[in-house]
Amino acid sequence: VQLQASGGGLVQAGGSLTLSCAASGLTFGNYAMGWFRQAPGKEREFVAAISRSGGNIYYSDSVKGRFTISRDNAKNTLYLQMNSLKSEDTAVYYCAARPTGSLNNYYTGGSMYNYWGQGTQVTVSS
Repeated sequence: VQLQASGGGLVQAGGSLTLSCAASGLTFGNYAMGWFRQAPGKEREFVAAISRSGGNIYYSDSVKGRFTISRDNAKNTLYLQMNSLKSEDTAVYYCAARPTGSLNNYYTGGSMYNYWGQGTQVTVSS
């Protein structure tokens, strides 16, 4: 299983970025997916999660209303659209995958995920 995150970069506060996570070596539609981030000197934190079907989604309070998680099971790809970026969004962003028999469950705990991408850096300048 390989998860390849991309799309990070340097953006000004108020700007937008879209992250992608390309999955291979797995049947993508059988996996719930999530995005996490880790800022320097801080613990990894949950950002957003999406069920296998894409029908159930959950966001952390810090990104709700600004970020949108989505998936394209035909393309084996997970996305994170990030709008109205703030300096506190600066972090390395990781995608994660968990196999599940449930079409509708999502998972917010990092320990619940089996596979992780390598991370992509997002830097928001104020």
